[in-house]
Amino acid sequence: MRRKDLKNLVEWKAKNSRKPLIINGARQVGKTWLINEFGKKHFLNLAYINFETTKSLSEVFNSGYQIDKIIKAIEIEVKAKIDPATTLIIFDEVQQEPKALTALKYFYEQAPQYHIICAGSLLGISMQNGGSFPVGKVEFLDLYPLNFYEYLDALNETALRASLELHEWDIIRGFHSRLKDLLRQYFYLGGMPEVLKIFINNRDFNQAREIQNQILRSYELDFSKHAPGSIIPRIRMMWNSIPSQLAKENKKFIYNAIKPGARSKDYELALEWLLDAGLVYKVNNISTAKVPLKNYENLDAFKLYVVDVGLLGAMVNIQPAAKLDNYSLLQEFKGSLTEQFVLQELKASKKAIPYYWSPSNAKAEVDFLFENRSNIFPLEVKAAENLQSKSLRVFNENYKPEMCFRTSMSNYRKEDWLTNIPLYSIQEIFNL
Repeated sequence: MRRKDLKNLVEWKAKNSRKPLIINGARQVGKTWLINEFGKKHFLNLAYINFETTKSLSEVFNSGYQIDKIIKAIEIEVKAKIDPATTLIIFDEVQQEPKALTALKYFYEQAPQYHIICAGSLLGISMQNGGSFPVGKVEFLDLYPLNFYEYLDALNETALRASLELHEWDIIRGFHSRLKDLLRQYFYLGGMPEVLKIFINNRDFNQAREIQNQILRSYELDFSKHAPGSIIPRIRMMWNSIPSQLAKENKKFIYNAIKPGARSKDYELALEWLLDAGLVYKVNNISTAKVPLKNYENLDAFKLYVVDVGLLGAMVNIQPAAKLDNYSLLQEFKGSLTEQFVLQELKASKKAIPYYWSPSNAKAEVDFLFENRSNIFPLEVKAAENLQSKSLRVFNENYKPEMCFRTSMSNYRKEDWLTNIPLYSIQEIFNL
């Protein structure tokens, strides 16, 4: 695999004012692999500690934050000398040892020469349960499932991905059908590394689905293991309601759809838990499109998406990608998969916070709205080649943005007020 975040890690290593780095993300998105791959390529030695399986260091953290003692204890555990210049220290599953997180403050203040990267899947939840977080003393990197470009690289379609990045639309047009097939395949597989590894090795969609179901089961186990007992049933109900909520024409999340009579206050803690675990993405409504968008967000009106489009398909048992086009039961859900995919790509870009636009006194709705270079851009998502854009026209007439965007299965085309971007190149929206 090639992950674009490897470049971010290289830049982190080269900083003069480097702080300990925390890589955050849902379980199974590839945090451990990314850190180890970076370490193997850019350091002579790795000092790897997994706090789920290693308990021998707890005493040294409990006795205080003396860096020399901590380093000596790590050396004993990994059976190797730590050279600050050539050794990468890795704290994996760091949420299991909150005082190791606290120690990062003292590494930054007293021993910044050490290279330390931490990974954790439930850090937000861990901090809710107590512990002193080293605010301002660490850096963060959010990791998501492989995006579509990384998926192309994994399939050895690097040249095709490069043409997309270079906006070689004349060349790309000749590979349009191939890219559509690859995109439909990605809709089924998603971007979870273990799923893609299994598929690339044997090209078996059923085995890929088995891994997806295992990941979903591990998430369910996390509910029981890490969530307060009083909200576990509500977490499950909220999580399991997301596919049906996305299948609605109006995808706004409705609490009453979880259970008749359900109210927001009954599920607030469940929602926060899922957000802190990185399992869902929340996209808030904007009724007035002005800069900065955050000032106009409606926190009570939002859409919820899951962490990965492949897992969303597994939750409703969508058939293998080879049958996606002809699978009649998929017709209503195709739009949900497409919108989930686009949201994932926007999140993975890390270049903008997505919202959606739906004024309270109108039927129009634009799927996504984002702010970039101090301008507001609307984005309408189409699952097929249907190019009608009524809501986008309403938005354009009301706000006259610099450019309106639509993404669909149609080829790239730029008009006076509207640019159509093929779904498989939606990442280029920030580069056009």
